[in-house]
Amino acid sequence: MRIALFSDIHANLPALEACLADMDSKKPDAIYCLGDLVGYNVWPNEVIQLIRSRGIPTIAGNYDLGVGRSSDDCGCAYKTDADKEMGKISIAYTNSIVNPTERQYLRTLPAHIRVEFQLNHEKLNLLLVHGSPRRVNEYLFEDREEKSMLRIMKDADTDIMCFGHTHKPYHRIIGENEGAGHYRHAINTGSVGKPKDGDRRGCYVLLHIDESASAMSKDSIKVDFIRFDYDVEKAAKAIEGCPLPNEYATMLRRAC
Repeated sequence: MRIALFSDIHANLPALEACLADMDSKKPDAIYCLGDLVGYNVWPNEVIQLIRSRGIPTIAGNYDLGVGRSSDDCGCAYKTDADKEMGKISIAYTNSIVNPTERQYLRTLPAHIRVEFQLNHEKLNLLLVHGSPRRVNEYLFEDREEKSMLRIMKDADTDIMCFGHTHKPYHRIIGENEGAGHYRHAINTGSVGKPKDGDRRGCYVLLHIDESASAMSKDSIKVDFIRFDYDVEKAAKAIEGCPLPNEYATMLRRAC
């Protein structure tokens, strides 16, 4: 089974359209969206409408929660006063243009999706979250201490945990016992519409789970990170032509 996973579109319609077109060419068996459909660009309604029209199971990101509740707080951990001020403009703008129907959709999105496989007489639990199982806006960066990451996954009873929020893709395999035993997979799907890893192409994940997949076998779970091109300039110029700060256009061009 091949499962396509993507997140953090952030109202970037050209990126989402290119992402779905690339996914369609690979014919995955299932597609899931891990949230943050809106914010930072001009197409929140169109992004929501496209995902709904495709019937893609979707969970709420922190930005989706904020806009769904008509809040002025997106739950983002801005580091500087300048970033905080730009963030206020972004969520205020998004709140001003989101339609009532699309807002209601965001408000009713689930917090997580759990999928249980039964392979080789054992369970294999897949958990989809936005930030972490504990908080929608918790950042799980690649350099997080191994003991902490393992504890989060054990507490959530998950063998494979897929998430977004940091906009930086990675796959970590963590064994409970050194050299052997139960292996757990932490998979960050990167970002479709606002990459921050220096590669301005969008990113999504293809997760491979077949009949030999097992939490007891380190390499039986396969993960492909798919990068795709999209019209970055169209998305950047849309920002520059609206009340959003131009810095967000620069971030798209630099993937930072």
